[in-house]
Amino acid sequence: MLLELIATLCTGLFAGAAIYVNLVEHPARLECGTAAALQQWRPSYARATVMQASLAIVGLLAALGAWAAGRGAPVLVAGLLLGSVVPLTLVVIFPTNKQLLAPTLDAASPRAAELLARWNRLHAVRSGAERRGTTRPGDLAAACRGVGVRAPVTFAPPP
Repeated sequence: MLLELIATLCTGLFAGAAIYVNLVEHPARLECGTAAALQQWRPSYARATVMQASLAIVGLLAALGAWAAGRGAPVLVAGLLLGSVVPLTLVVIFPTNKQLLAPTLDAASPRAAELLARWNRLHAVRSGAERRGTTRPGDLAAACRGVGVRAPVTFAPPP
């Protein structure tokens, strides 16, 4: 049950952070103009990479462990969806990231604005893939109860 809780926690944190970036952080950075947006995106990307990769890998491994311990197919599917963001990022999103990180990119250029817009669309795809990996809202509370943690709010009726 602890592995399922860890997998659920990693999935929820990853999905919440990814959706926050798409709906709040990136639109706000773009309001500052392309040059400022790019200047803010670069260090944000560096920090987010560590957090997101760690959550995806730990969540995947925890989900695989929970599934192997008999927690069922839903936790496996959620873990695989979470883990799928790693190759998706490396194959689909990283080429755009690399261009945004290039020191030769003119930060105020239309090309920079186009790359930032493309990055947001690609990030939204990744956010959507991960959002589908989250389990039912009551599952976190149920997982907490399973390891002896009293969840302050339950989203589903008790079994």
